[in-house]
Amino acid sequence: MFCRRSQAGEVLNLQTTDYLIALCLMFGAILYTSVGHAGSSVYIAIMSLFGVPAQVIKPTALVLNIIVSSYTSVRYISAKLFDLKLYLPLAIGAIPMSFLGGSINLPGNVYKPIVGFILLFAGVMFLFQLAPKLQGEPKHPHVAISILTGALIGLLSGLTGTGGGIFLSPLILFFGWTSVKGASGTAALFILTNSVFGLLGHISSVSNLPDALWIYAVAVIIGALIGTRLGIKQFSNEGVRRALGLVLIIASIKLIFNL
Repeated sequence: MFCRRSQAGEVLNLQTTDYLIALCLMFGAILYTSVGHAGSSVYIAIMSLFGVPAQVIKPTALVLNIIVSSYTSVRYISAKLFDLKLYLPLAIGAIPMSFLGGSINLPGNVYKPIVGFILLFAGVMFLFQLAPKLQGEPKHPHVAISILTGALIGLLSGLTGTGGGIFLSPLILFFGWTSVKGASGTAALFILTNSVFGLLGHISSVSNLPDALWIYAVAVIIGALIGTRLGIKQFSNEGVRRALGLVLIIASIKLIFNL
């Protein structure tokens, strides 16, 4: 699965498993980008189910997140689905903490359970459709609360290789910090911020990136092209979301119990 370069410098042929992973990543990207997320949770889940080592999962998920969230940020912001006043204090808190979290290289027996519970949370949200809906007019939180929220999510994002969108979006909608439309673009740019600084915090981890990264990148870009178009048109498919939730829960059990 993890091809290495030969002595002649040529890249060895990718295996069938790499293409299967890429296909799954594409479908995950379609769903996640339709709601303004970059898809790190499902990327981690997919790679975990295929037995990818933890030291490869984290940097790979962050790189894919950067690629996808860069595109989704542009798409949602250009469609005016973005709240700058909410984003700025969140980013101020997130930047140093995501960098710090990225610099901490957790051992596999610690990393896996933490990520497992994150995937379990995300899976339950999708499977049972627990994402709250905005009630009333949106109201920005106090700047200090936004900074603290950004810092906590940023640290968790850097530690695990996730973008933090799965935590931020429910908070935004539950507390009514911005409009439903504004949540998508705000989450997308926040995820990009966390992913970039999380990777910079542990830049040496790029040496663990798989040779199949290019095909994974192509797959998630295709998924983002489709997903953002559907998301901007208010796409919603409860059946697909529940299926994804089940995948996340299965992957979380695998990680938590080291199966």
